[in-house]
Amino acid sequence: MKFITSFFLLLCLSLGLSAQKYASGPQVLSFHSLVDGTDQPYAIYIPKNFDEKKSYPFVVMLHGAGSNHRLALRRVFGKSNNKGENDADASLYFPEWEDVPYIVAAPLARGTMGYQGVAESDVWDMIADVKRRFKIDEDRTYLTGLSMGGGGTLWIGLTRPDFWAAIAPVCPAPPEGTAAYLPNAYHIPARFFHGDADPTVPIASVNKWVEDFKKVGAKVEYDVYPGVLHDSWVPAYADGQVFKWFSNFKRNPNPDKVIFSSASLKHNKAFWIELTGLEPGKTGNVEAIAIGNGKFKVKSEGVESFRILPGVAWKNGQKINVEWNGKSINTSVGEEIGTVPSGALRKTSTLTGPMDDISSGRHIYVYGTLDKPSQEELERRRKVAEVAADWSFYRGEFLGRVMVFPRVLPDFALSPKDLENSDLILFGTDKTNKVIADIKDTLPFKFVEGVNMTYIYPRGQKRVLINSGVPFWEVKDKGNPALRILRATSKTVSLMGYGDWTMEKDGDRIWGYFDSQWKVAPSDEGKLKVLGVR
Repeated sequence: MKFITSFFLLLCLSLGLSAQKYASGPQVLSFHSLVDGTDQPYAIYIPKNFDEKKSYPFVVMLHGAGSNHRLALRRVFGKSNNKGENDADASLYFPEWEDVPYIVAAPLARGTMGYQGVAESDVWDMIADVKRRFKIDEDRTYLTGLSMGGGGTLWIGLTRPDFWAAIAPVCPAPPEGTAAYLPNAYHIPARFFHGDADPTVPIASVNKWVEDFKKVGAKVEYDVYPGVLHDSWVPAYADGQVFKWFSNFKRNPNPDKVIFSSASLKHNKAFWIELTGLEPGKTGNVEAIAIGNGKFKVKSEGVESFRILPGVAWKNGQKINVEWNGKSINTSVGEEIGTVPSGALRKTSTLTGPMDDISSGRHIYVYGTLDKPSQEELERRRKVAEVAADWSFYRGEFLGRVMVFPRVLPDFALSPKDLENSDLILFGTDKTNKVIADIKDTLPFKFVEGVNMTYIYPRGQKRVLINSGVPFWEVKDKGNPALRILRATSKTVSLMGYGDWTMEKDGDRIWGYFDSQWKVAPSDEGKLKVLGVR
């Protein structure tokens, strides 16, 4: 009898789980982030008469600075704050709005930090969570956002041009590096919205983006609102017009022509082209055409190697002919073409720089205890790591805090799972930090007294960022623009623009990139030998 009762309870539980239902309307769900082990919220709208067996078009909405996921969902449905209502009050509830036949989701993305790094990871994690819960039409997936979120729309849209059917940036303020991905707009219909009196994002900057979209052959529309300030999202999202506009577009998942540019192997794929090697520090540009009958024509710059991926008309392993920059190559679908490193160590989409990318995924800050330091010195080292890991300091009422909570550990406290699953930010040298000592024979640089060094490097299938000498965010830096400092959260933001490695001594700073095999470029050897690190 006891067995039958237990079996019955388990059966009921399993049936309940398999029959999980979602109510229609606006609500908040969450996903578990591997970055720091937290549950991250997102607001989502589920249409009326929701049918779990039906595939729905999907809209991702990105909030602006000083805002959140709940407000973003209101905004895309045309709902501003009521008269006299501040954002904090408006975040407490969802008002009534007109139904649309879309699933719509808006991530918190940690607050106000742009949409690169951890926030970018959160957007994709949210999308994966929505696709796990609901049936999504992958050819009718759209992206929009306002202000900082409009800039995020450009960044996330252009770095993954094969994912979106259309994008709609509103008063966009794109992050650094977005322009490198501009050619990818060729594949994505876009509609810009802006007020011509915007004091925050000057209209001239958006005018240029629109013109640049046109130059690369993009299908682009542009709505300018006379006399409107930075709140152009009010007319842009009124009356559900963005949903009506999105309904005109379906993604073509297998175009005959692919135009793709990328400044990093992190974003290395579009449709049936995958970049597997880039020239150090350069943006790779590819134009690939499927001619037919197993023939392809590819023109590229800044690309060392690539592969043709399976498509509708060609299968994995199929024999093909590729004319690459005028040279005929007989190869197979899925096989690498170009300069392919012979050694095991090479850059990949998950094992690459630059340095500031170390904090975009799961990472731990690790201070050294190997040399048995005094209690005072141990506290100093711990404090350095804690300062580096403090993302959530208060930046004022508007910018608020960024909700990222990475761990800080001494070198002896890392578990086998930590070492297997996490990138590590390591402070010290091979004499002071056990983790550095364990991998010292694989490292490219020697530690030298008086040289402040920071660099990213592989450790198995994960990465380390090694910092010896002065903490990397305290090294004199003349190049950071005010906006970068304004939004600075992780201290690794201070490494933006310095490639894979940087060295400083007596106020003189040098920096550079490792090549596809994580080797120092010959042109940098002389400078590094002068410092004694090679």
